[in-house]
Amino acid sequence: MNRLWIGLGSVLALTAIGTYLWLRQTPPQLPSPAESAPAVAPPAAAPAKPAIEFPVTAPSGTTELPPLDQADNFVRDRLAELLGADKLAKHILVEGFVRRVVATVDNLARPLAPPSRWPIHLTPGRFTIETAQDGSVIGAKNAARYAPFVALVESVDTERAVALYRLLYPLFQGAYEALGYPGKYFNDRLVAVIDLLLATPDASGALRVELPEFPGPLKPTRPWVLYRYADPAWEGLASGQKMLLRMGKDNERRLKSKLAEIRKLLVKDKLSR
Repeated sequence: MNRLWIGLGSVLALTAIGTYLWLRQTPPQLPSPAESAPAVAPPAAAPAKPAIEFPVTAPSGTTELPPLDQADNFVRDRLAELLGADKLAKHILVEGFVRRVVATVDNLARPLAPPSRWPIHLTPGRFTIETAQDGSVIGAKNAARYAPFVALVESVDTERAVALYRLLYPLFQGAYEALGYPGKYFNDRLVAVIDLLLATPDASGALRVELPEFPGPLKPTRPWVLYRYADPAWEGLASGQKMLLRMGKDNERRLKSKLAEIRKLLVKDKLSR
């Protein structure tokens, strides 16, 4: 814009000078190409990202859902149909399930995912380590603790699980907005978090871990929950990625395979049929 005004000012000035010189019978001076060049148009703006990238379409014939704060019994019945009553009671925290799922999905992409918000019962046992030449590493037997959970995930029919998600989606969306994301779309967040988990890097060997220092006489009563990765690059990963690594290579591979199946259905025809 400044160049345009300068160019116009130059043209006006030169016109006035030329008029004066013509009146004195002197040939006018022509403006130089640089002075008369038009301003360069700014580059076109990139197209805006759609507000909702992966919209969820409710299944046909859907019954009216209860309000979020009164939905636990309805959700319990639907989960029992999907998992069976025994597996549901053993593995799932039904109270506040929808809110727990939303909070956990959101936190998996962050540095911390507090277990108090998880929709599943905590894994029995305790985190174990082994002593290696260069320090402590995650114990090889530690992966066995997660075997029942991984088996549960693999046993779930993926298409039925995604169909239930579609049915309950208004509850998930409401919980996501209530979490502090008004106008944001939970399914887009879910797909992004799945992509992040699928991108978890592979470890070439046993990962070194360490305990933080605890100055003073007071020591933690459960130090095994405080272990962190010794390498800042691994410790800097998102909480969900660090969880996958802690489960062991085989469990990580199996969970990634299930996540890939879920993602494929989540984005297939944008969940519309």
